[in-house]
Amino acid sequence: MWLNRLTLLNDPDSSFSSASFDSLNTNTSHLSGCNDVLPGSPWRRGVHYTPCRVMSQFSAEDEAELQSLLRQLLKSVKERISGAPSVECAEEILLHLEETDKNFHNYEFVKYLRQYVESTLGAVIEEETDNCAKGDGHTIGSGQDTLVHAVTRRARESAQYKQMMQTLKQTMMVIVESLINKFEEDQLKKEEMHRNSQHEQSSSHYTDNCSDSDSSFNQSYAFIKQEQLQVISEKLDPSRPREVRWEALQSLCCAPPSDVLSCESWTGLRRNLSAALADPDPDLSDKVLRFFAKTFSSSPLNVTREIYTSLVKSLESDFLYHKLSFPTESVGMDVNRPDIARLLKQMRLMNDFQQEVTTFWIRHPEKYMEEIIESTLALLSLHHEHGIGPHGSEKALEPVHFLSLLDIKATWFKKWMHGYYSRTVVLRLLERKYKSVIVTAVQQCIYYFESYDPVREETLEIAHAMEHQQIGPAQRSFYSAKELEYTYFVHSLCVLGRLLMYTNGRKLFPIKVRKRRDPVTLTDLVVILINIMYQHPNTSYSDSAHTDSLSPTSMVTEVLKTLCERTECAVECIYQTPVIETLLAPILALLKGKPAKLNSPESSLTHIADTLARIATTQRGLALFLYERKLVSAEGEGISAGHVIVQFTQKLLAKELPASTELENSPAVKGAFIFVCRQMYNTCEGLQVLRPYSLHECIAKAWRKTSSLSERVPTPVPGAIPSSSSQELQNAVAWEEVLLDNLLNFAATPKGLLLLQQTGAIHECVTYMFSRFTKKLQVSRCEKFGYGVMVTQVAATAPGIVALRSSGFIQAIVVELWSSLECGREDMRVVHPRSTPMDPIDRSCLKSFLTLVNLMSSPHAVWELLGHQTLPNKTEYNLREIPTSIIDVMDRLVVINSDAKIHSLFNYEQSHTFGLRLLSVMCCNLDSLLLLESQYKLSDILLQSQKDNAIEASSGEGEFIIDGLSVERNHLLVRMNAIGGPSERRLPPRALQKGSDPYPWPMFSSYPLPNCYILDVPKPLRTKQDSEISAFLASSKEAERDENWMESCRRHFCKAMTSKSTVLTGHVLADLLEKAVLHLSSSSANCFFPPAEYKVVDHYVKTRNLTSVEQLGISISLRYGLFLKLLREDSEQDLCLLIKHSQEFLSQQRVTLQSDLCYLRGGYPGHDWFSSTIFLLMGGDVGRSLSLLLRFSRLLPSTVLWPARLYSSMHLPVEMAQSGIPPLYSCTAHYVEMLLKAEVPLVFSAFRMSGFTPSQMCIQWLGQCFWNYLDWPEICHYVSTCIIMGPDYQVYMCIAVLKHLQQDILQYTQTQDLQVFLKEEPIHGFRVSDYLEYMEGLERSYRGMVLTDMRSILLKTT
Repeated sequence: MWLNRLTLLNDPDSSFSSASFDSLNTNTSHLSGCNDVLPGSPWRRGVHYTPCRVMSQFSAEDEAELQSLLRQLLKSVKERISGAPSVECAEEILLHLEETDKNFHNYEFVKYLRQYVESTLGAVIEEETDNCAKGDGHTIGSGQDTLVHAVTRRARESAQYKQMMQTLKQTMMVIVESLINKFEEDQLKKEEMHRNSQHEQSSSHYTDNCSDSDSSFNQSYAFIKQEQLQVISEKLDPSRPREVRWEALQSLCCAPPSDVLSCESWTGLRRNLSAALADPDPDLSDKVLRFFAKTFSSSPLNVTREIYTSLVKSLESDFLYHKLSFPTESVGMDVNRPDIARLLKQMRLMNDFQQEVTTFWIRHPEKYMEEIIESTLALLSLHHEHGIGPHGSEKALEPVHFLSLLDIKATWFKKWMHGYYSRTVVLRLLERKYKSVIVTAVQQCIYYFESYDPVREETLEIAHAMEHQQIGPAQRSFYSAKELEYTYFVHSLCVLGRLLMYTNGRKLFPIKVRKRRDPVTLTDLVVILINIMYQHPNTSYSDSAHTDSLSPTSMVTEVLKTLCERTECAVECIYQTPVIETLLAPILALLKGKPAKLNSPESSLTHIADTLARIATTQRGLALFLYERKLVSAEGEGISAGHVIVQFTQKLLAKELPASTELENSPAVKGAFIFVCRQMYNTCEGLQVLRPYSLHECIAKAWRKTSSLSERVPTPVPGAIPSSSSQELQNAVAWEEVLLDNLLNFAATPKGLLLLQQTGAIHECVTYMFSRFTKKLQVSRCEKFGYGVMVTQVAATAPGIVALRSSGFIQAIVVELWSSLECGREDMRVVHPRSTPMDPIDRSCLKSFLTLVNLMSSPHAVWELLGHQTLPNKTEYNLREIPTSIIDVMDRLVVINSDAKIHSLFNYEQSHTFGLRLLSVMCCNLDSLLLLESQYKLSDILLQSQKDNAIEASSGEGEFIIDGLSVERNHLLVRMNAIGGPSERRLPPRALQKGSDPYPWPMFSSYPLPNCYILDVPKPLRTKQDSEISAFLASSKEAERDENWMESCRRHFCKAMTSKSTVLTGHVLADLLEKAVLHLSSSSANCFFPPAEYKVVDHYVKTRNLTSVEQLGISISLRYGLFLKLLREDSEQDLCLLIKHSQEFLSQQRVTLQSDLCYLRGGYPGHDWFSSTIFLLMGGDVGRSLSLLLRFSRLLPSTVLWPARLYSSMHLPVEMAQSGIPPLYSCTAHYVEMLLKAEVPLVFSAFRMSGFTPSQMCIQWLGQCFWNYLDWPEICHYVSTCIIMGPDYQVYMCIAVLKHLQQDILQYTQTQDLQVFLKEEPIHGFRVSDYLEYMEGLERSYRGMVLTDMRSILLKTT
């Protein structure tokens, strides 16, 4: 009954809909019963109001108080109610107010009702509670909830409750009726006052230029009849007097938009609203705008799209029939002009809606969105082809001019193109109906480019002004013609930049434009944009803070950056010959000694370099720079872009550019172009192409020169004014850091790390890296990851790990580990005690664990950090004593051999488990294992710990206590003692099993190992293939000198490998290798080293002493040979003799080096695993083994298969020998990474994400000839393949293994333990024969490059 009397509440103190009263009138029971009144409720125990009497009727004073409290409540929730589109929605809001309003219980009205309910029903509730507790408890059941429900139900059924509700409803009806009557009286008075004030208002009443200002968004509305809307529509007719139309608009603003749009007279009403919107009277047009703004803020899309299209259609009519213009000369546009101000307000409201509608239009039918988009594009497609006025002296003002002023970066278009839902509609409409929008945008960019003025100094001023412009009475009110054209250009550029990001947007090209014979293609457009960037004027602002984001160069650079970041965009738009030629044109001109056609060379070249760097960051762009020679022509020959960039960078650093001396002194330009080169040389393939330029030496030379200047920087004095010379020196320090940063990035690849070491700056670079690493900074703006990979790469070499130690990096890692493992967060222990770790390595320590694994993976790191280092083994450890080195970690966490060490740990079991896990990973490298075992007797300590962990039984035999540490030790002891591939040894698991016997694996406290850990190896049988190889070898005795013999040997080898490789072992394989090596070493063309005379008698060699590491290595080799049944029990002396002969022979070809590296002191620090492999392969025959090794030492494969061969060798260049970086790392591992990126990119990416490197894993596999990773037959096949097929097969072998492990690598990358998996797990299921065909394919693609580099790495002697 209230609907016929509802009107708009305009009182600022009571601005809420009377629908609220109706809702309250019918739903007061919800408010009064919002909380069940029960004994023990918080409100009963808390602060009480003044008690009121229990009353059956409210007094007049009570009604007045309730009315006041109700008004106060509705004021508090007026924003919620005013947004309700209907009475039903308003009722829903009030019904669920307790659930949605956190302040519900603080409202005085609610407190009053609660007090009234307590006073009325308190006695009833107490009585019912006592009854339930005494006599009726058994009927209620157990649980407090059941008691509450029972008491509530009985209270609601009581007579007192019914009387209370009846009284409350009657009183509330009276109160609401009174409020509505009072409101209607107030409303009539306000309307009368408003009519009286209309005659006194001036046209400048609305001083705010914002169409959505004032209270149009915040006003509420009431409900209206269809008849009333019909009357309003008639009153809005343009023929009616102004006062009548004003009153009609005033009434219309009181109605809900949903009612307005659903009325039968909406068509006429819409037409009259459009007429009022275009009316010269600002009061009428502003009132319509307020109605539109109110609709946008409070209505669903099906309503707002009607209002939006009406607004756009009105604007379209304005621009069609009231052709606005501005003079093309100095005079511009005044936004205070009434017609301009009116259009600006309407365009602003339109633009605000454009930016907001994307957040909710996906929830509505697509046709609504399509109407909005199409109406917008129809408006923007309005343009005039020619100028207006005599001789075209004026230019038409188009909708885009206004939109550009309000949204210069086209944010609305970016939002519309962001989601697929709307983007498809926009692109479809642009293609089918409104392509002219894109045509005019392209035309504007061309116009800006072609109207270039060589002295365009004002461009920066315009850009700076537009960057900070605001429209309004207190801001700018006048815009020149050039400013309007510039904003139009920027808006068009942003639209085109967003359009080119998407495939269907690029399909709109080529585009035919005026005054151009040929259509504009994607490439043409990008070239035009680059040329616009070249027109950037000389900056008039000395302060870099004045660099505006709206400058032409900044805008174009941002578009190019966006295109470079997307592969498809870059291929179609950037990776085109004209684009690259345009980017390189200034560089080529400067290289030829000609001035570059650049307005501001320093600024333009910096942005060119930024664009080139982003191109080089991608794989396709890098390949384009390195290998595409059709892009640039120099002196009649094609040259790749990469070569041009490096040549230019070299000349910049050497100051050999006579045409631009100012660039040679610009650190910004030099740093930008070094950064472009860095994107190439920090990859294996890029370094391969750029290495002839020796860029590392150029950068190092510039660094040394700058470093000598920065050392003279005076100590700053507080309060002193810095002098110009002091500022120059500080700039030199900054330039020095830039050079160090770029030098450091050579360490991203194995060969690059060798080049960095040869510059002599590795320590400074690593120190710089540590300073950035501690700040958790990225490598560069083009890198997605931090320094993890680079740290791992550096730690793989002896000089790298020494530099990491001297920089403080290792100490910081150890301290961080100790803090996580032992200290924890002391300040949080009491409030938040640390949870008991469930994993052996707690998640809080996992990062430190993986970092240490990466650092200690290489035997070079173990030799440098632990070689000749004794454990402290103190009698007492201070609890505050924190380890700071790797030897401290070994002493405190790994080698725990005393009670003092146990008592020094707060978390002994967790910390020792951490140490044992770290030791397990380190011992996977056999050379590391030999060093640790020889220095610290780890096996004896672990066995003693197991013995101490046993309980003496009555029978005299001890039973081992099974706990986390004993299981870890058992696993570690088996891993350290048992040698073999996946089918040759069995490692006990680290986890317990379910069932009655959780750990069925036998523990032990003394060697030998229990038999269950050693698997039986089947003896190979002779078969037809075996006989075929034997027949070939027997028939070729006389033809061994034949040049074609090796090719025939390779064919037979491949046939035997691919048919049934399991039989290609034993004596036949030994004979094959012997004959192959003999044939190769007999040919001078195949010999890489000169013949070496070696005539040493056994008696002399036997007197040579073996180190403890060598003795342990021999012991392991002998144990493996006995297990394989290849050796006899008395073969130890023969193996020792072979090792001694090998050492004697190699020592004769070594030079004495002066170095601080432990790796280069004395003889080869590790065991000669290749010699041991040959000894086993020859069945323990020392004569045949030595003869093969001596002949093999002349061949190229010996440089990579036999690591000890080139240790401190006289055949190496001196700088390479002194570097401490073996060719196995700088050559083989380098090409493994290079080929892996090209052939198995997913695996390469997995390594990058894990912070680990393929090179580290490969040098471990190759350094120990795959011992413990492959079964013996596969090890034999690996060696024979690399000797017979060529040394480059070592690279292909690693690629094949990583390809075989691809699924496992991807899986363990996800679980963040890739390093541990690769080092601890053998390579299951890999057979060389299965991948021989794949490796032959790699040979056809890469042999020329890999073999050439293997040869060039040495000083070939003849």
